[in-house]
Amino acid sequence: MNDPEERFTDLYDRHYRAVLRFALLRADHGLAEDVCSETFLVAWRRLADLPEPELPWLLGVARNLLAKQRDSRVRRQALVDRITALSTERDHVAWDVAEHVVDRDTALAALATLPEQDVEAMALATWHGLPPEQAAAVMGCSTRTYNVRLHRARKRLGQALRAEASKSAGRRARAGAARQRFAEEA
Repeated sequence: MNDPEERFTDLYDRHYRAVLRFALLRADHGLAEDVCSETFLVAWRRLADLPEPELPWLLGVARNLLAKQRDSRVRRQALVDRITALSTERDHVAWDVAEHVVDRDTALAALATLPEQDVEAMALATWHGLPPEQAAAVMGCSTRTYNVRLHRARKRLGQALRAEASKSAGRRARAGAARQRFAEEA
């Protein structure tokens, strides 16, 4: 088969059910379908490099994708656990939507003042959870350079947050006064 589309169609027809079964043994139905689809996307991209027999290779790709999903879930749960541990009952009772909106707006405004490279360095470390070696590879620099960029980006973010916080203090005061007027009128 010289036509890549025919070769891929044949590969898909022969192995889709086996890859899906493999994924279903390790994940719920929705995730298993996603992993199966992504496995065949990888296969399509690497069609010229597929080894014979293909099934073990496809199952290996699916296994790696499932591991990435599992790691991602563990990181998300760890973040939820940390937030929960730092929250008190008072935080839940006294939760004020307006204050959280102001906090979010303050953080977004501070981030908007930073250079794109600073935001990228911090996102790779915090959002994507990459270790410095991998983040440096993404940014195309050495690990040492990445660590310096990340340190400087965090310092600039702290300065920007302090500047934005002083601006938002006035907004909070106005919001508090508005809530007070509303409470008095009610």
